[in-house]
This record gives sequence, structure tokens and C-alpha cells, in this order.
Amino acid sequence: MSSSDPWLVVGLGNPGAQYAATRHNVGQMVVAELAERMRGAFKPHKANARVAEGRVVPGGPRCVLALPNTYMNVSGGPVNGLLKYFGLPPERLIVVHDELDIPFDALKLKQGGGHGGHNGLRDIIAATGSNDFVRVRVGIGRPPGRQQAADFVLQPFSSTERQTLPNLVVDAADAVELIAADGLTAAQLKVHTAG
Repeated sequence: MSSSDPWLVVGLGNPGAQYAATRHNVGQMVVAELAERMRGAFKPHKANARVAEGRVVPGGPRCVLALPNTYMNVSGGPVNGLLKYFGLPPERLIVVHDELDIPFDALKLKQGGGHGGHNGLRDIIAATGSNDFVRVRVGIGRPPGRQQAADFVLQPFSSTERQTLPNLVVDAADAVELIAADGLTAAQLKVHTAG
């Protein structure tokens, strides 16, 4: 694979209007932002996902943006199906997802590693047989008090968070563009030193 090969960029979340504005769907918000930037429209794909194709960076590699139609904890099937359909290895996969272990409004980029209790990542690792994909981890912070994480991620962002959320989505979309254009290491240098 070379740096000009396509990327598959998957935004994790749950389908349906009732989940659209929840913390668990921030990955889908980021991928929707990328589609808007490249003026791409999502179309149904046989891998049980909606897909938009184009270049997120002019002159950069082609990107396949994807939103699985499945619930978060069974994201692996659509992701594996898309990798096979487009003939891409897991190393050319970027998964954008919510991350409890990172404060709200912060981003971390990494390749490989475990699932950290994230059911979407767990299912992708199981379905693809690999953890060697790139993750854009979008911080949503920890639940307040004794609230269960499972309840917290399925709630909408607070009114205070909603004021900052558009900037966070833009920053995460910028990070995906950096990875696609310059590679993960260069993107990490920019993103991790910016904060």
C-alpha cells in the first residue's frame, strides 16, 4: 500500500433520529462534516452502510466515508464488508469514535491498541481480525457522579457542551484530513501539541 491509496473513514454511532444528537454519535457527526466539505452525498451500500466517495483534501488520496446502518456494538460487519469491497487492509481504515477516557473537547489520534471497553471498536476488531487501524478518539469525558457510562453516552450533549461541539467536530474532521494527507505521525504532532 502507498500513501496515495484510498482511506476508508468510518464514523461510529447508532442509527435513528433519537440517537443523532447523542454523545455516542459524535463519530458520525465528524464524518458527516467531512462529506459536507467534499460536497459528497451518502448513498446506500450493500455492506449495510451509507457511503460517500471523494477527496477530503484536494489532490490527496481518495476517501470512502462510511456510516454503518447498524447499532454501534455491531459495527464490525459493515466495516469488514467495506474493507473487502474496496480491497483495503485495516491499516487504511480510520475509525472516528467517542472516547470516555479523554476530556470533552479534546482529541487523540492513534493506531492499534485494544478496544478500551468501547463496544464499537471491540466489534470491529473481532470482525476484521485486526486492531491495526487508525482511531480518531473524540473526547466526551466521563459521566458525572455515579451515572453509568452506558446511559451517559446515549444522552445528548449538555447545553454548555453544545456551544463547543461544532468546534470539536471541525477539529476532528481536520484531524482526519491531516491523516489522509500527511500520515498519522504528522497528524499526531499537530493535533497533540495544539492543545
